[in-house]
Amino acid sequence: MLVGFGSYKGSVIAGRGWGARMQDMQLPEAKKGSWEYLLHEAGKADKLLIMDDLAANDMLMEHHIGHRAVGVVYNAAYEQYGNYVPSILPIRYDAFIYLNETKALHPLHLEPHGRETPQTYPFGV
Repeated sequence: MLVGFGSYKGSVIAGRGWGARMQDMQLPEAKKGSWEYLLHEAGKADKLLIMDDLAANDMLMEHHIGHRAVGVVYNAAYEQYGNYVPSILPIRYDAFIYLNETKALHPLHLEPHGRETPQTYPFGV
């Protein structure tokens, strides 16, 4: 099962480029017309969308709508140019979790202390 995430605004932990230092970054309000904007306009509550429920909706299945790409790398300076991926969410994901406003998480320690096995072993997160 593939689950996508989206947020209207808030903050995230990411780097400005691959290999860059992680930092707390502001996530501006979503671009008008994007999935995140439309879900915000539908009501400010957080939402869980099960895509099987949306697959019969021709409007959603036939139109690519921008979906904000935030991951390990994010740069708010590109918000209007390159952070949105044209997406048909019911094809891209099995489910989608929408959070109206996010707050950046505090990252786990990335380096183990001494000979202690990291709590995230074997995943290295």
